[in-house]
Amino acid sequence: MTNTEQDRWSRVKGRLRTTVGEDVYTSWFARMDLEGVQDESVHLSVPTRFLKSWIQAHYADRVLTCWQAEMPEVHRIDLTVRTAMRSAAPVKEPTAPADQRRIEQTNGRPAPELRATATAPVSASHDALGGSPLDPRLTFASFVIGRSNTLAHAAARQVAEGRRGDPVMFNPLYIHAGVGLGKTHLLQAVTWAGNSGNERKVLYLTAEKFMYGFVAALKTQTALAFKEALRGIDVLVIDDLQFLQGKSTQAEFCHTLNALIDAGRQVVIAADRPPSDLESLDDRVRSRLAGGLVVEMGSLGEELRLGILKSRVAAARAHHASFDVPEAVLDYLARTITHNGRDLEGAINRLLAHSKLNAQPVTLEMAEREVRDLIRPQEPKRIKIEDIQRVVARQYNVSRSDLLSSRRTANVVRPRQVAMYLAKTLTLRSLPEIGRRFGGRDHTTVLHAVRKIEALVARDIALSEEVESLKRQLQE
Repeated sequence: MTNTEQDRWSRVKGRLRTTVGEDVYTSWFARMDLEGVQDESVHLSVPTRFLKSWIQAHYADRVLTCWQAEMPEVHRIDLTVRTAMRSAAPVKEPTAPADQRRIEQTNGRPAPELRATATAPVSASHDALGGSPLDPRLTFASFVIGRSNTLAHAAARQVAEGRRGDPVMFNPLYIHAGVGLGKTHLLQAVTWAGNSGNERKVLYLTAEKFMYGFVAALKTQTALAFKEALRGIDVLVIDDLQFLQGKSTQAEFCHTLNALIDAGRQVVIAADRPPSDLESLDDRVRSRLAGGLVVEMGSLGEELRLGILKSRVAAARAHHASFDVPEAVLDYLARTITHNGRDLEGAINRLLAHSKLNAQPVTLEMAEREVRDLIRPQEPKRIKIEDIQRVVARQYNVSRSDLLSSRRTANVVRPRQVAMYLAKTLTLRSLPEIGRRFGGRDHTTVLHAVRKIEALVARDIALSEEVESLKRQLQE
């Protein structure tokens, strides 16, 4: 690079700094280098694909304008990734047609090009944007639909088939279910389908990845860049929201959620419980999440379990043509493995391994032996605080709003204390969470109620029988 080019580059950077502001310049342009100027092209480089992608999408016209103020003859910016260009042993990546972005000009001349290096397929581009890894098997084509997941599947499909600029029907889409019931499958299917057309930017993140990205951005003083990157996404997909921890991280998630929804961008979220049960999250976040479409994916019925098993066998047969599972074995597995879809997939994998390694056909006797540890006792019914309040209110002939109110009359205080006691003994909710769900009471109030009912049950046979009756009603 000549001294003249270096001087021009310094002046261009000064213009960029003035145009975009100090914070944005530091986040996005501080590590951009000039590689050279040739004819009508300026060759610039950045250290990561993420920076290249973001500058190309959001600041290409500003970079070109600043250069044209110095050199009017410049009509094109070539932006490359420094690591790929200078490394002695670059990592090979699959290539696709070059991604070219044309920048509109006001003088009517043909639009110049901002050329990027060849882009990778969806999964590699996704990783470059900081997304969590995607499993290529988790698509809509491989998702088995049943009565318990029909609504969640239809809603996810609606999101995936949307186009940039279309009105958002429900935002956010919040899917909750227990472990292994298919919520991650649906979220990754949305991401694969949304990215396949390259029209929208769809980013899939686990809550852990979101936390890691935010903390890393704070440490490297690129928090503004992190925030802008997230808010430039068309569809943000967050998995396992129940693991989101930390006040500052939750605050940033709340701001991002609000910014995307207010801008008409789609947000899809999955967790293992409904928004109201995410006691670690701020009230504002829970309220915003509950304001969209909240869909529960229920337990897998026997018919759906059988469909999943057949689907997994068909997928295995694509690689092992001789693999066959008799109908009687499939029926047995669908009837006895009831916990979740991962156990079903594990059962098929075991049968495949045993059949191939021992060169034996799959039989019912072999299946009973190989999957016996996957047959678990039926889990007790998951009881919700709302269910407890409803059953107790009916038992004592008061309204649910009475239980949540500040009324202190005897006919309300005792049912309220019983309900709090049952909430503590039949759910995993903490004392502060129970207090919040009973009209915003302090945890010490809940603790007093629990101790009070425990003492009364120990010496009052009638109350003890009432409490046991309520427990049976809730557990049936």
